[in-house]
Amino acid sequence: MGINDKINKKPIPAEGEISKVEKKLQSKVLKVVTDEIEQNGFVIAKLDKLLDWGRTGSLWPMTFGLACCAVEMIHAYMSRYDLDRFGVIPRPSPRQADVMIVAGTLTNKMAAPLRRVYDQMAEPRWVISMGSCANGGGYYHYSYSVVRGCDKIVPVDVYVPGCPPTAEALLYGIMQLQRKIEREGSRQNRLVRA
Repeated sequence: MGINDKINKKPIPAEGEISKVEKKLQSKVLKVVTDEIEQNGFVIAKLDKLLDWGRTGSLWPMTFGLACCAVEMIHAYMSRYDLDRFGVIPRPSPRQADVMIVAGTLTNKMAAPLRRVYDQMAEPRWVISMGSCANGGGYYHYSYSVVRGCDKIVPVDVYVPGCPPTAEALLYGIMQLQRKIEREGSRQNRLVRA
């Protein structure tokens, strides 16, 4: 624990060397796009794919913290994990949000407000269920007042397991949602699911 003072410090490369390093780090997709721009002067892409790519980098969640999982959700926004670097910025209003993170025990009393907030969100919208209680009732599964999974109330896209799940687990769940949006796209709206 502590700072290691004996870090190998490499000299800063010259200007010509930086371009070589950058070329090595370019992904295949970026290289294809760069080549197409150099050849044609423009890039052809589907608008849906471009919008989905933009949405993956700007998920704005409506945080619905119900119990102890909300503390871990808040922890994921702090400086160690910093969800802002993924473009994940919590929104106070459902009309500004496109992702709902249900964190904690969903009771029968909160089921109607949860659905109301979900209905106020604009399409396309996604839901992340965070924690054992939100996923399936958790320890309180047999209680008369607990909903046995928030998927009974709203359609869930990603389940984050744990009691409570760590901030890393939520971060992984958000990355899974980003992959799902890239794979499936947002144009396939939830007409079947909702």
